[in-house]
Amino acid sequence: MFYVGIVVLLAVANLVVFWIWTRSLAAKAEKTAPRLGSVIAVEGGSIHYTDVGPRGGKAVVQIHGLAGNMRNFNYGMVEDLSREFRVITIDQPGSGYSTRQSDDLASMPEQSGMIWAFLDKLGVEKPVLVGHSLGGALSLAMAMDRKGATGALALLAPLTAVIPEPPSVFKQLRIGSPTIRRIIGHTIAAPVGRMTSKKVFREVFAPETPPADFTSRGGGILGIRPKAFVTASADLNGVHGTLAAQCARYPSDLDVPGGILFGTDDNLLAPEIHGEPMQAFGLVFETLPGRGHMIPVTAPEACSDFVRRMAQLSA
Repeated sequence: MFYVGIVVLLAVANLVVFWIWTRSLAAKAEKTAPRLGSVIAVEGGSIHYTDVGPRGGKAVVQIHGLAGNMRNFNYGMVEDLSREFRVITIDQPGSGYSTRQSDDLASMPEQSGMIWAFLDKLGVEKPVLVGHSLGGALSLAMAMDRKGATGALALLAPLTAVIPEPPSVFKQLRIGSPTIRRIIGHTIAAPVGRMTSKKVFREVFAPETPPADFTSRGGGILGIRPKAFVTASADLNGVHGTLAAQCARYPSDLDVPGGILFGTDDNLLAPEIHGEPMQAFGLVFETLPGRGHMIPVTAPEACSDFVRRMAQLSA
């Protein structure tokens, strides 16, 4: 019993050390990539956003992917598009500096409702939804959940179909228990994330090279915060539980003009699975030769041009 007690004490001591280390890493992350915009409260949480560009014209709403944040778009697309559009860029509920009161709000329908409530408060009508990766799936949910309210879709490397397993870089997020994901998030996730971040970024950007300043300017460092781990894990499980039902709605409920842009060498989501088949539902499908998954960062000009052309299709 004595040795068992010693082992327990050592385990608790290690967790305390990791907890303190995590607090320090999270504080450094927030200092390196601080909040960029304003926050609006909605039922279930709050939305952190930036809102730039001329009023009175078309509004473009940009929604990032799994484990990302608004800086993925602010890296290169916002400044370009804001010359002619009102550009609203958000942290998804729970991500970045947005909040979410419960993991139960991670499903596509719940997140869709929170973002529409946010846009209602801003008085935005018929927006062009620009969704990257998981943000693409969320944009599709929004377009179908409130029919007639979306002007157009401009989806960048979107998740559109059910896949048996998540990409290998995200498999560690498949944690079903909210309690377990919080224990991991507040102890070992940040130190491990710091040690493996370069490898993770290489895999997410492959075959392209992550920009040297992606950690700061692109917001990559925010991914090591406990909140980011917990949210990403809940999001992955939330989309896993609701995407099949969402896909089944495409034939009857997806009636918004727009299109999909993919890098031909996307390492995370296959264009032939998530892009090309969506032409059957009226969406344009285009590719960028040699590009990977993170095209909002690596090919911002091409992505902005695509958004402009899709916006011209809106009512």
